[in-house]
Amino acid sequence: MSLFVLDAARSPLGRANPVAKLAATLVVSVTLLLSIDPVSAGVALAATLVLLPFARLPARQLWLRLWPILVAAGIAAMATVLYGRASGEVFAQWGLVRVSEGSLDLASSILLRVLAIAVPSVVLFATTDPTDLADGLAQLLRLPARFVLGALAGLRLVGLLVDDWRELGMARRARGVADRGRIRRFLGQAFALLVLSIRRGTKLATAMEARGFGADGPRTWARSSRLGWRDGVLVVIAVAVAAASVTAAIAAGTWTLVWAL
Repeated sequence: MSLFVLDAARSPLGRANPVAKLAATLVVSVTLLLSIDPVSAGVALAATLVLLPFARLPARQLWLRLWPILVAAGIAAMATVLYGRASGEVFAQWGLVRVSEGSLDLASSILLRVLAIAVPSVVLFATTDPTDLADGLAQLLRLPARFVLGALAGLRLVGLLVDDWRELGMARRARGVADRGRIRRFLGQAFALLVLSIRRGTKLATAMEARGFGADGPRTWARSSRLGWRDGVLVVIAVAVAAASVTAAIAAGTWTLVWAL
């Protein structure tokens, strides 16, 4: 449970079924993808921030998960401001760069929309144990058990990759290998990590086959995955947030379907 925060596990979101979290995320995401406007995305993002304390995620853990998304959203918004489709009043122009009223509106819409989709997704799955998610996908959604368990085993090894990379770096430095040339050192270490990962994956696959994980018969599960009232409340909240964002955008006159642009 290295990627799973214990306080978040005991939170209201942490006790919800992962399948319900997945459904709630899809409801909000699909709704926001139907239109590109700042109002609907702003309402959804505001609602997410209001509900954020229920996740009980420490600020540092939340920042470590969100900062790459914030950077990517900022880059996308800046590129849209400078090179987006010009419309309305033009504020600045230099070569291919053209900052206009339309590009600013589109950039704000993209920035808010990326955050409105990414933040709840990150928060919901940060409070999810991968094993519980695998149980829900296999038992409730009836996904193939072999695929689900294989993906779970691979996900469990992600943390080991980070440790292996650090140990390889220290071992190579201790031997005086690739002290110069960062690119050469990176390529050599990446190849060594690839070889190590293939060997570990082969051993893991053999061990899982020996324990009957690849059998064709019906599987039994150590823990049953069930949906309860808490899961229904989560989905209802997601539907309410999606409906409120669409209603606010329509009332403001900014709701525009993507294919109508």
